[in-house]
Amino acid sequence: MSKILIRGAKVLGGEPQDVLIDGSVIEAVGTGLPAEGAEVVEAAGKVLLPGLVDLHTHLREPGREDSETVLTGTRAAASGGYTAVFAMANTFPVADTAGVVEQVYRLGQEHGYCDVQPIGAVTVGLEGKKLAELGAMHESAAGVTVFSDDGKCVDDAVIMRRALEYVKAFGGVVAQHAQEPRLTEGAQMNEGIVSAELGLGGWPAVAEESIIARDVLLAEHVGSRVHICHLSTAGSVEIVRWAKSRGIDVTAEVTPHHLLLTDELVRTYNPVYKVNPPLRTERDVLALREALADGTIDIVATDHAPHPHEDKDCEWAAAAMGMVGLETALSVVQETMVDTGLLDWAGVAERMSHAPARIGQAAGHGRPVSAGEPANLTLVDTEYRGSVDPAGFASRSRNTPYEGRELPGRVTRTWLRGKATLVDGKLT
Repeated sequence: MSKILIRGAKVLGGEPQDVLIDGSVIEAVGTGLPAEGAEVVEAAGKVLLPGLVDLHTHLREPGREDSETVLTGTRAAASGGYTAVFAMANTFPVADTAGVVEQVYRLGQEHGYCDVQPIGAVTVGLEGKKLAELGAMHESAAGVTVFSDDGKCVDDAVIMRRALEYVKAFGGVVAQHAQEPRLTEGAQMNEGIVSAELGLGGWPAVAEESIIARDVLLAEHVGSRVHICHLSTAGSVEIVRWAKSRGIDVTAEVTPHHLLLTDELVRTYNPVYKVNPPLRTERDVLALREALADGTIDIVATDHAPHPHEDKDCEWAAAAMGMVGLETALSVVQETMVDTGLLDWAGVAERMSHAPARIGQAAGHGRPVSAGEPANLTLVDTEYRGSVDPAGFASRSRNTPYEGRELPGRVTRTWLRGKATLVDGKLT
C-alpha cells in the first residue's frame, strides 16, 4: 500500500494525533483522519518522532568489515530509530578523497536502511600534516559538508586554522576530536581518584578542554564553524558556554554513554568500558546532562564504534577503545533526560533529529512532523522497559556497555521516506 495511517500517536509526546503518509511524504496530520485505502498502524500510547539523525557513526567500511559494514551499520541505525547517519572517515583507506567518500555514499544508497552521509577527513591519512581534498569531497556526488579526523585530534593549530578557512567557502564545518596527544600518552582512563587507585594511566580533562578553548578562538578569528565531538567534561561545557555567549559559531555533541556511565565502572577492568574520550566522573555526567538540557550542548551523537570480539575480549591495556550505540541511544536518552524531567520529547526531537540534521545539512531529515514533509519517522513505545541483549543486535559487533542492564523505551517502527525499515521491532 502507498498510504499508511499512523493512528493515535503522541506526536513529539503531545496529544494523540493521526498521521497519514502517502508515498514518501506526510499528507496530513490531525484527528479522525480517514483510513480508507491505507495500511493502519495502531499507535495509541506511543510517541512519534522525526527520524533520528546521528552526526557521529563509525561504519568501518571500507577496510574493517569484520567490525561493521555499511549494510549492518545502517540496519543497526534503523533498529535504533535513525533515518540518517554521518559516517566517520577513519576507514581503510581513509575517506580523504572524493573516490572513497563516493564509495561509502553509494553503499548507503544501495542498502537503503537509512541515508548515509560520509564525513571527509580533514588531513591526508588522518596524519595531521596536510589538508585532504576538502573541496573535491564537497563537490563529489557525496556532497561532503562535515570534515573530521575523529579518532585523532587535529592538534596542529595552523592546519586547524587552514581547515576552518577552507570549509568556510562552502558553508562546511570541521568536527574536532578534542584530545591534546601529548597530554594523553599512555592514558587508559579518566585521570582522577579511580585511576590513581587502579594504577592506570590518567587521561586529564585538560587534554580535551585545552583543544576546545583553542579551536573556538580559531573559529572566532576565521569566522567559521567548528563542531566539538563527544564533549565529556564539566570544564568543556563551561568553555562552550562561554564561546556561545561571545557569539562564536560552535556546536557540540555528547554521547549517550557519557550521559549515563562513570569512571567507577572501570574498577571492573571490563574493556567494554574503555572508550575515547574516557568515562568521566559523576560530576561531569551531571554537568553534561544540564548542558544538554539548556542547549549549551546541541545534540546527542552515538559515536557508534563497533569492534570484533577479539579486540575487546582481552586485557584492559590491549583492548580497543569504543562502544556500539545506535541501537540503545534513544533508550539511554529517555533514561537520563526524559525520565528525569530534564527534557520532554520535543526536546529529544530537537537534539536527536532537528539539530544534527541542521549542523550536517542532511537534506530531508530533521523536518517537522507535518503535512508536505518527507515521511522520515520513528515510533517509540516509551512504556516498555527491558534488559539489553546484544545477541539481538543488528550491528555486526556486540561491544555494548549495557548488556543485561534494564533500559526504558523501544523503537517499534521506523520509516524512511514512507518505506518501513523496522516493523514491530523487526527489520524489513
